[in-house]
Amino acid sequence: MTTERASFGTKLGIILATAGSAVGLGNVWRFPYMTGQNGGAAFILVYIACVIILGIPCMLNEFIIGRRAQANTARSYARLANGTPWRLIGLFGVFTGFLITGYYVVVSGWCLQYIYASAAGHLNGDANYVKTYFETFSSHPWKPILWMLIFMLICHFIISRGVEKGIEKGSKMMMPLLFILLVVIAVASCLLPGAGKGISFLFNPDFSKVDSNVLLGALGQAFYSLSVGMGCLCTYASYFKKETHLTKSAVQIVSIDSLIAILAGLMIFPAFFAIYPNAPELMSDPSQASQYCGPGLVFITLPSVFQQAFSGVPFLGEVVALLFYALLSLAALTSLMSLHEVSTAFFHEELKISRRWGATLVTVLCAVIGVFCSLSFGDGREWLMVGGKSIFNWFDFLTGQIFLPTGGLLTCLFLGWYVPKHIVKDEFTNGGTLRGRFFGIYLFAVRYVCPICILLIFLHQFGVI
Repeated sequence: MTTERASFGTKLGIILATAGSAVGLGNVWRFPYMTGQNGGAAFILVYIACVIILGIPCMLNEFIIGRRAQANTARSYARLANGTPWRLIGLFGVFTGFLITGYYVVVSGWCLQYIYASAAGHLNGDANYVKTYFETFSSHPWKPILWMLIFMLICHFIISRGVEKGIEKGSKMMMPLLFILLVVIAVASCLLPGAGKGISFLFNPDFSKVDSNVLLGALGQAFYSLSVGMGCLCTYASYFKKETHLTKSAVQIVSIDSLIAILAGLMIFPAFFAIYPNAPELMSDPSQASQYCGPGLVFITLPSVFQQAFSGVPFLGEVVALLFYALLSLAALTSLMSLHEVSTAFFHEELKISRRWGATLVTVLCAVIGVFCSLSFGDGREWLMVGGKSIFNWFDFLTGQIFLPTGGLLTCLFLGWYVPKHIVKDEFTNGGTLRGRFFGIYLFAVRYVCPICILLIFLHQFGVI
């Protein structure tokens, strides 16, 4: 007995769900930091150019493979690979997405804890207190695990309901709410005394800081920000209808992703400048990088910034912090949903079990990984350290710096050089119903430009260039 494959019900659902996959914690904690360090609007302009050159073609690659094959990521590549070793790229993507799910949910759980901490007034104190609070919480033996499990169960509930009733419905609720929260916090931040300097810094380009390192950094951010190489886009594209305009959808999705990243900067920089007039110098100091980028920015620095910025009205500061961590939780959840779905679809279709059991298997296995990743924080847990790195940091390093660019590079070579050109063009033009004016440019980018860009990202990450 065969059943019709699930699909997204509306065009809006496609855009919001796939944009939700791309919009994640990196938009909030990495993009503003890189913008602040690399010339404000100058970096934004370079980043947008990199998204067009690298991001959109790589996204289209996975869209074409997923929609053509109408299957989970592993089977999609296998169907186009015709029994050749190229099929292993799909399995590699599923494996990468699975590992990322296991550690990403740990950080997602932190967001829930900080919603509670903001509401309970636990973040009131000086910068050292907030730093100690985070270090104490993240290394606690069971509290982070509890929040991680709660977050995973929320994601499991959505995924187990299916594509249209779960992922699409959830995305339609969460993405508009995420955008509203961003705008509300950005407006509150921009109204602070001294915020004008932050706004000016963000939108006045300083091209003197643009060099090869900035270009390579923007390329890397464009690649990682769009969820390329982890199977999410390919899996979601397998739920696209045949009439979905892939190029138009890709442009809309990267536009939403970029807009949210810029809004995140508008949320953070005005508040930063209101407290630290020398914010650019702080962000440019390598010794301060851990505090102004990544988890350090959102869990250590920003709680103190919000508290000081709204010190005249403490209640407002608590509300802004609460809204901020609600925003982070939504961004984390929309990304985690897509990661979870990669493995759920794989187990559901390859093991021939129900979708609910497939989702349960992913939830349990990734929760186990999450427990070990969470426990690897803190002193006295050397048994969870390998080569001087915690399990969490190893997962982050291997997936982020090796697996994702490898998957993206192999996909470009696979679609650009192995898959017959007529198949690629057929999907690009929706069976010839679209003109496909940019197909030649797209194919050239996939064959030559994108592989070179990804190799440059690789070399830059390891300090070769």
